[in-house]
Amino acid sequence: MTQRSLFHAARQTRALSVSVLTALGVLAGSLTSAHAEGVPNYPITPQQKATAAKVAEAGVPLSELAPNAPDTYTVKRGDTLWDISSLFLKTPWRWPELWGMNMQQIRNPHLIFPGQMLYLDKSNGRARLRVGEPVVGAGGTVKLSPRVREGSLDDAISSVRVHLLEPFFNEAVVFDTSEELLQAPRIVATQEGRVVLSRGETAYVRGDLQGRREFRLFREPKPLRDPATREVLGFEGQFVGTANVTREGAEGTGADGGPVVIPSTFSITSLRQEAGVGDRLAPVPPREYTNMVPHAPAQDLSGLIVSIYGDSLTAGQNQIVVLNKGARDGMERGHVLALWRAGATAMDKTSEDRAVLKLPDERHGLLFVFRVFDRVSYALILNVQDPVKPGDRFTQP
Repeated sequence: MTQRSLFHAARQTRALSVSVLTALGVLAGSLTSAHAEGVPNYPITPQQKATAAKVAEAGVPLSELAPNAPDTYTVKRGDTLWDISSLFLKTPWRWPELWGMNMQQIRNPHLIFPGQMLYLDKSNGRARLRVGEPVVGAGGTVKLSPRVREGSLDDAISSVRVHLLEPFFNEAVVFDTSEELLQAPRIVATQEGRVVLSRGETAYVRGDLQGRREFRLFREPKPLRDPATREVLGFEGQFVGTANVTREGAEGTGADGGPVVIPSTFSITSLRQEAGVGDRLAPVPPREYTNMVPHAPAQDLSGLIVSIYGDSLTAGQNQIVVLNKGARDGMERGHVLALWRAGATAMDKTSEDRAVLKLPDERHGLLFVFRVFDRVSYALILNVQDPVKPGDRFTQP
C-alpha cells in the first residue's frame, strides 16, 4: 500500500473517534509526520519536543530503563501509553524519552497501533527504541527491518483507559460561584404536569441558553471546600442526565394584555436518574482538542484531596477524586501526581520518656489529572496501596 493510500485511510475515520483520540492523546507511531496531508496535527508542546530531541541525539542511559525492560514488544489491542511506558521506563509519564529514543522512525508521538513491534536497541551504555523487526545479519549482527503497517485512527491506542474517563467528560458540572449557579437555566414545568420525567419526554426550561443546544441536567450542587482552609472552591452538581433544545423560549402577551414568559421546550435524551422541576442545566462542554499525554508538572505543585466523586467515603484504583488545585495554580490535563499516606502517630516504648512519634508520610500511589477547572481538578487514581480519603496529600511524582 502506498503512503497516499495510508493517508486516505486515515481521513476516512469517524469524527467522534478523532475527537476522542485528540482529547486523550496517544503515544507514538511509525506512519508519517503529523503535518503531512490527511493526518490530524495532534498538539505536541515545545517542552516535549525539546526533551525528545535531546534524548534522540544519544538515546537514554540504561540506568533509566525499567529493570525488566523487554528487548522487543509487539503492541496489542487494549494497550495504552501508560502500559507501554511502564514496560520500558522506570517512570511511565516520561513518554518524551520513549519517543525520543528514535525520532526518525517515531515521527508522530500520538500514533501507535496494535501489531507494531517495538525493539530496544542497547549499545554503548545507551538505549534507543525502534519500530520494526530485528533481523540477524551476517556475523550475528542484529539489524532492524523497517515495517510500515496499515491502520486507521480508530485503531490507535490511547494514553490511559479511555472507558474509565469518557463518560465523565459530560458529567462533571462545576460552577465557580454561587451567583453563576443561580443564573443557570432550570426546569420550571413538565409535560402534562408529571412529577418526574423519563427519556424522550418533554421539559420546559427558563433561563438564558446562550445559543447552545445540548445540555446536562444536574441537581443538589454541593460546595467543594478546601480541606485546609475550608474556603469554597466551587460548586459541584449531581449529574442527572442530558437534554436537547427542541424550541427556544420567548416573551409574549397574555389574555389580559400583560407580559408572559414562554419557556424553552426540551427533550430528555438520557437519564442517570429521574429528572423533574427544579433541576438545573449546564451546556455540554466542547471536546477539548489538546493532548492529554502523561507528564510531570514543570514546577512545584502540591495539594489535598477535596472529595471522592460519587457517594463513596474512600476511593481505590480507577476511581475519581477532586483536587484543591486548578488552572490558576498551574494544574494541567495530563499531569501525573504522587499520592501520600499520612504517617501514623506512635509512642516510643523503648525510651523512658515515652515520646510521641509522628511517622513520616509514605508515597503509595499515582494520580492522572484529566479535567481542570479554575480552582479544582479531577484526577483518576492510576494505582494505590491504601484507600484514598478527603484530606490526603498529593505532590509532584
